[in-house]
Amino acid sequence: MGIFSFFSKDKKQDLDKGLEKTRQSVFSRLSKAIIGKSKVDDEVLDKLEEILVTSDVGVETTLKIIDRIEKRVSRDKFLGTNELNQILKEEVIELLQENNSGDGEDFDLPADIKPYVIMVVGVNGVGKTTTIGKLAYNFKKAGKKVMLGASDTFRAAAVDQLKIWAQRVDVPIVSQGMGSDPASVAFDTVKSAVSQNVDVVIIDTAGRLHNKINLMKELTKIKMVMQKVVPGAPHEILLVLDASTGQNAIEQARQFIDATEVNALALTKLDGTAKGGVVIGISDQFKVPVKYIGLGEKMEDLQVFNRARFVDSLFE
Repeated sequence: MGIFSFFSKDKKQDLDKGLEKTRQSVFSRLSKAIIGKSKVDDEVLDKLEEILVTSDVGVETTLKIIDRIEKRVSRDKFLGTNELNQILKEEVIELLQENNSGDGEDFDLPADIKPYVIMVVGVNGVGKTTTIGKLAYNFKKAGKKVMLGASDTFRAAAVDQLKIWAQRVDVPIVSQGMGSDPASVAFDTVKSAVSQNVDVVIIDTAGRLHNKINLMKELTKIKMVMQKVVPGAPHEILLVLDASTGQNAIEQARQFIDATEVNALALTKLDGTAKGGVVIGISDQFKVPVKYIGLGEKMEDLQVFNRARFVDSLFE
């Protein structure tokens, strides 16, 4: 059992508060849609479909959810509208479970991999550097030895921002400044991590998508040089997306997943948007698990994504 396995009352409140705008958008509209209705019929399902699509769950995923609910209505013959909320929660949880989203409880690492290397990707402005800082904080709080690598050498500001986070969290950082070879920085970082017996290495990368071929070549080179030091690295390619951008986040996910082998997602800025449904849509559409969600500015505001708690809070 990890250090955060007991989901505290404070974290539950943070989750509820972070999803407040989405919950109000979805749940209040759902309540209005079923006023005066005693059973789940075609009209109720049409309203639910509209609510989910406009909450950025996405058309494809919404149709999948509606189809599942229709099958339950057909099977059970009569379902009251008072049961709809619970049915909706169950179907969304099952959908997330199929994509392995929300299995986590805390900031644990595989016991048999050291150092565990995380390569973080995503466009500029989505909260990538902030997410790295919060990850470092939470891993350190969980008793892990952490090291950062500043491989986003395309922008001087990116290196400087990561250095500030390293100072705030009090973890070492390897950097070579703007314009240096990103792969060289990554190589030096994992080499230092091995020599210093570090538990987890987090590598920042450039956030540009205007030339996907160059991006793919760069990320591939970074992976290859790290594998010379740590076979199998990176063990996690974490794509950071801004949930408040809704469907734009889905398009970013598509491009990065095409460009590299993304195997985990982090959705940021959920506290400032009514588009929290995008978490469900992205996970379902790309079959990549959501691992972390950002719910605010504080270092504690990055949570390990847990599907049951998320859905419970979203449709409470």
